[in-house]
Amino acid sequence: MKITAVTPYTVGDVRNFFFVLVETDEGISGIGEGGLTWQEPATRGFVETLTPLITGQDPFRTEHLWQLMFRGGFFPAGRVGCAAISAIDIALWDIKAKALGVPLYQLLGGQVRDRVACYPHVVGNSSSELVEDARAKQAAGWKFARFNLREEPHGAIFEPSAAIRRCVEDFAALRADIGEELELIVDVHTRLDPADAISLCRRLEPYRPYFVEDPLRMENFDSFRKLARHVHLPLAAGEQYASKWEFRQQIEEDLIDYARADICIVGGITETLKVAGWCETHSIQMALHNPLGPVATAACLHLDLSVSNFGVQELARVPGSVLSELFPQQVPFEEGNLLPPTTPGLGVEFNPQALAAYPPISDGRTPRFSRADGSFTNW
Repeated sequence: MKITAVTPYTVGDVRNFFFVLVETDEGISGIGEGGLTWQEPATRGFVETLTPLITGQDPFRTEHLWQLMFRGGFFPAGRVGCAAISAIDIALWDIKAKALGVPLYQLLGGQVRDRVACYPHVVGNSSSELVEDARAKQAAGWKFARFNLREEPHGAIFEPSAAIRRCVEDFAALRADIGEELELIVDVHTRLDPADAISLCRRLEPYRPYFVEDPLRMENFDSFRKLARHVHLPLAAGEQYASKWEFRQQIEEDLIDYARADICIVGGITETLKVAGWCETHSIQMALHNPLGPVATAACLHLDLSVSNFGVQELARVPGSVLSELFPQQVPFEEGNLLPPTTPGLGVEFNPQALAAYPPISDGRTPRFSRADGSFTNW
C-alpha cells in the first residue's frame, strides 16, 4: 500500500475546522484534523510542503513518517508544522485500522475502559447563568463541567483582580446550588501571571476544583515551578504544546497533575502516545484538549479508551452537533460519555460531496482581549 494523495480542507460551521484526507493506491483513505485555530492557511501550506515527502510511502510506517515530517526539513517543526503533522498522522492511523478491519483503539493496546467521561463547556455572563447551565448539564447526565475565568461584563476587557473575584463568586454559587456531585473545572486560558494565579488558586481551595487549567502563559515553563510551590490544587496545562519536548519539564518535575495535550497540535496519535506513557511514570492523568471537530473527538476517544492514565475528556461539541453532512457518521455519545466505536478506523465517515455546504469563515480570527488601559492580553 502506498500514499497517493494528501488533500487539506478548511471548512466553516460554528468556526473554521481544518482536515486532511490521505488516500492510497488500494482505495483506503484516512481523515485527520489539525488544531491550530485561526491559522488554517499556514497549516495548509505546511501540509503542502510535507506532501512530496510522504507521497509514495507506506502509510503503515507511522513512526518513520512522523520522524520524516518533523525533521525532514532540517529545522524541527514548530507549532504550525506540528499541527500539519498531527492531521496527517491521525489520517495514517485511520488508514492502518481500516486496512486491518478493526477500530483504531485495538492498535493502541485495546480497551482499558468501557466509556470515556467528558466535560462540556458551561457558559454564562453571571454566576446565576453559570449555575443554570451547569444544572442543565448535570440533568443531562454530565458528571463534569468547565467554565472560563470571565472577562468584564461590558466588553472584551480582562482585569485579573476583578476576574479572580468573579471566579471565586462563581465557584461559591455553583457549590451552593449543585453541591459536590458535579466536578468543576476552571479554564484560566493563560491569562494570569504567577502572583495572580497563586492568589486565584489559594482562594479556590475550599471549593475543590477538579483542576485549574492553564493558569499561566506557556512561554516560560519555569514559571510553573513557582506556582506549584505555593498552591495545593490540581493543575493542568499543555493545550498549546507542540511536541513531547515541551511537556518535558512539567512532567519530569511533577509540576502538573493533568496533561492537556491537544492530539491535533502536539503531533497526532504517534506523539500523544509518547506523552501519555511519559505521564504515566509520574502519575499524571491525561485530559486531552478538544475544542475541535468530529475527527479530533474520534481521535481523542480512541486514545482515551486505550491508556491507563486517563482523567477526563474535554468535549466542547457533542458528536452530531456540527458538520453533520460532512461527517454523516460520528462516534457514539451517551449522557456525558463517549462510547467505543465498532467500525474500522476512527469510526467517522467523511463525505467530500458536502464540502460546498461548509465554506470557510473568511473573517474567522481569535477574539481580542485587552486590559482597561488598552494593553493587549491573552484571550
